[in-house]
Amino acid sequence: MKNVTFLNPEFFWLFLLLPLAILWYVLKHKQEKPTLKISSLKGFKGTTSLLPKFKHGLFVLRLLALSAMIVALARPRSVDISNKSNSTYGIDIVIASDVSGSMLAKDLKPNRMEALKNVASSFVKERFNDRIGIVVYAAEAYTKTPVTSDKSVVLQAINDIKYDNVLQDGTGIGMGLATAVNRLKDSKAKSKVVILMTDGVNNAGFLDPQTSAEIASDLGIKVYTIGIGTNGNALFPYAYAPNGGFLFKMMPVQIDEKLMKGIAQKTGGKYFRATNNAGLEKIYNEINKLEKTKVDELKFVNYDEKFRPWVLLAGLLLVVEWILRKTIFKSFI
Repeated sequence: MKNVTFLNPEFFWLFLLLPLAILWYVLKHKQEKPTLKISSLKGFKGTTSLLPKFKHGLFVLRLLALSAMIVALARPRSVDISNKSNSTYGIDIVIASDVSGSMLAKDLKPNRMEALKNVASSFVKERFNDRIGIVVYAAEAYTKTPVTSDKSVVLQAINDIKYDNVLQDGTGIGMGLATAVNRLKDSKAKSKVVILMTDGVNNAGFLDPQTSAEIASDLGIKVYTIGIGTNGNALFPYAYAPNGGFLFKMMPVQIDEKLMKGIAQKTGGKYFRATNNAGLEKIYNEINKLEKTKVDELKFVNYDEKFRPWVLLAGLLLVVEWILRKTIFKSFI
């Protein structure tokens, strides 16, 4: 009876009739009196038959037939359920990351850039049904990978983010946002999102961030902005060290929060401030919850009716009972 359900389980209440039927049968049997009186049983010695003792079996057959009919009325059937998830639409997301030298500041551990890469990678792994692209910017911007559903490509692109001399140093927020928007302008997705991160103020590039935000708004692209950096001072790189690394010194953290809030507000997004690793992770978790991919689950249910064997069993038991009653037990009824 594995995976068997009953369409009409209320018929099982009829089993309460069986004890009443048994009680009625017992009382009726006790009330039966002999219809023939004789003076002596000596002439019947040696002619005892076992058949009368099995006469009650006819009643048992009727009870079994009734039980089988009750089970049949309850409509037993096996259920085979299969699910199929069908994404009705996904979200196209572009992560635009500041890769200027200030992203090597050590207020996040081990530095802002590495902390960002770790959190962004976890975010990508949880976006099962979406396409994601990566844009990096400093004074200039370029697309590291276009929007794609291949998560391995996106994760590799995030892992390869680093500070180098490919881009002129500086912070061109307008350039980074415009490049991200350009990757989404032809997207057919019903929801398009840019996650724009910076740790400074707009001081480079030929595109005004407000203009880029207006273009994003016109194209229906939502921008979540994140300011990365502690409040107060942090260790910033200021020069190359003789060993090929960087020299650090304490410098004030400056983030144009008014600009970042304005971009988010204009495009229907939200501004966040990440002052430490835990805060940055919390921000990405919140964005992950805010931007949910709609998924329709199709459930296929196949029923295999099992009541027919019970009907046949009940019919067979009644036929057997009738045959026995009309033949073998006819003289004892």
